[in-house]
Amino acid sequence: MKYIFLHGLGQTAESWEKTVRVAEPGADVLCPDLAAWLFACEPTYAKLYEAFEAYCGQFEEPLCLCGLSLGGVLALHYAIGHGARVSGLVLMGTPVSMPKAMLKLQNIAFRLMPEAAFRGAGFDKRGMISLCSSMTELDFRRELSRVGCRTLIMCGEKDRANRAASLELKRGIPRAKLSVISGAGHEVNVDNPAEVGEKLKRFFRETHAAAVIAAGREV
Repeated sequence: MKYIFLHGLGQTAESWEKTVRVAEPGADVLCPDLAAWLFACEPTYAKLYEAFEAYCGQFEEPLCLCGLSLGGVLALHYAIGHGARVSGLVLMGTPVSMPKAMLKLQNIAFRLMPEAAFRGAGFDKRGMISLCSSMTELDFRRELSRVGCRTLIMCGEKDRANRAASLELKRGIPRAKLSVISGAGHEVNVDNPAEVGEKLKRFFRETHAAAVIAAGREV
């Protein structure tokens, strides 16, 4: 099984380092840099998802997708469209539909910020504005029932903005469980990597065991 960790907007692949160390998923761990996929083009969500689809398509083994925020949106989108390929799904601080007003306010704030403020954030100022603008119409609420794999939803104890979305994901995804991460805000992988890692370790082991059993039945 391939374990793919997808970082959030404003994060980089390195944001998973401490969490992955605790989770111990094994050798088949991938933490791609999302910004690198759009290096040569204008960043939009459609192009980012297209690049993610191509990335996943190169692997023959089952996938376990783990995403935070933007990464969670990508993982959820892929699990809806390619359910047979996904054995496990972890969604952290993930919206089920985009908060349009918040995205517009965020983009206004981005425009007022200096370019230097985006250093180390993966996307530059222009890319961040373009990507956020392209996501306003995303809405997965009617498609949640199509996610058939084991799903773990995580929300930081202090992440009030995504609390309702996390509950909606739990209600809408048939095999979903919800876990609240103590003392954490939106970036649970940074705020409390120890607790997140331990819960992921348990989830990965159960998911791998279920995949092995399923594969045995198909033989």
